Amino acid sequence: MDNTATQALELLQRLIATPSLSRDESRTGDLLEEYLTARGARPERLHNNVWARSEGFDPARPTLLLNSHHDTVRPAASWTRDPWTPTFEEGRLYGLGSNDAGASVVALTETFLALRDKALPFNLLLALSAEEECMGEHGMRALVPALGPVDMALVGEPTGMQAAAGERGLVVLDGTARGKSGHAARGEGINALYIALEDIERLRSFRFERESALLGPVGIAVTQIEAGTQHNVVPDTCRFVVDVRTTDAYTNEETVALLRAAVRSELTPRSTRIRAVALGDEHPLMRAARATGRTSFVSPTTSDRTLMPFPALKMGPGDSARSHTADEYILPEEIAEGIAVYHRFIENLALEYEH
Repeated sequence: MDNTATQALELLQRLIATPSLSRDESRTGDLLEEYLTARGARPERLHNNVWARSEGFDPARPTLLLNSHHDTVRPAASWTRDPWTPTFEEGRLYGLGSNDAGASVVALTETFLALRDKALPFNLLLALSAEEECMGEHGMRALVPALGPVDMALVGEPTGMQAAAGERGLVVLDGTARGKSGHAARGEGINALYIALEDIERLRSFRFERESALLGPVGIAVTQIEAGTQHNVVPDTCRFVVDVRTTDAYTNEETVALLRAAVRSELTPRSTRIRAVALGDEHPLMRAARATGRTSFVSPTTSDRTLMPFPALKMGPGDSARSHTADEYILPEEIAEGIAVYHRFIENLALEYEH
């Protein structure tokens, strides 16, 4: 490993050893702020989000955001190691947040520090954000307005350094079917459970008229149901939960309206802010990814990318299958590869803008 990858690995070990659960990331925020300052950058901070701009930052040029998150989920109960003690075993670095998304944080940080004073046809803006795992109010939603104009973003998440061109959005619907209670033996009342079952079947067979070229059809799954108080009372209320994976063919609000019109039950969205994103094949980010030898795919997981109102590509070291699992780990060579690929990607993106 070269010196840059070694520095990244050392920083990652310090991040692992500093607990940073979502909404409690102040200590890793302090660590990253101090690290960037020591390396000659001039970081800024809002809540636990830390960012820095490249030298000679010119608002007249486009701006490329380099983003990843330094918060983690809570460790699973089945960890066999101390999740906050960085441990090397058989070529693996174990530790909470090592894969998701500490490896991306340190690889993007070292890439930014190496290129921040280079002549590029766009500005670099490094933003290491908080509260990604809970999509909290003080994470990306607070950060985006503070950053100023951004034209495009490279989002670091574990993708095996392949290019995630899109990801589906998410709307969780709380469904309520209403009937009328009665005695089961007398056949009285209006059974809310039957109403819900009919609506669930409608949702199961529902097909939207439009389909996303990249993301495919909207996905609908009923995942929870609850009704009744005792065996001989016809239930007057039945509640169920619908998991809807949205696409760019419809806005989340349009999706909700179409589903509401298809059923008798009340459907109430918990939130519509997690939107689908799809990057066009000829966008400079995608062209640069292909020139760097990256394969594009649709990511099955959501990220802060869904909260960005500008084009973004998701790509980072590690494997999403390791995320949120016990004994999470990263390979040092994955970090070294990540830094090398990020450098080549930015060089190819610069060629796109120079031409």
